[in-house]
Amino acid sequence: MLTMPKKITWRYHRPACTTCKRAEGFLESHGCTVVTTVNSTKEKIGPADALKLLEGVRRLIAMRGKKVVEFDLVKDRPDEETLLKHLIGPTGNLRAPSIRVGDTFAVGFDEETYQKILGIR
Repeated sequence: MLTMPKKITWRYHRPACTTCKRAEGFLESHGCTVVTTVNSTKEKIGPADALKLLEGVRRLIAMRGKKVVEFDLVKDRPDEETLLKHLIGPTGNLRAPSIRVGDTFAVGFDEETYQKILGIR
């Protein structure tokens, strides 16, 4: 049975970023709909605002290369320092690409993880 990909309610990206381009290509090739897109070169999201983005989020998934770390923010929420370690990049701002799908927030890009988050088979 073929499932339709979920709608991405929010996406943060940097246009010149190779990983962001790969993520964008993945989303386009799977017909995903993005409601709101934020360009990281025009709108910086610092630590305090990054933590606010987690309001209403149940699951945080952070990807760096093939390393994927998942946090249950309801049952076992880590401290702010741990969250920021995964959310914030070397510039001191939210890492790009980042997406929100329902109650899941994902930072970084890994094709297999995106498939799981978006329900793509």
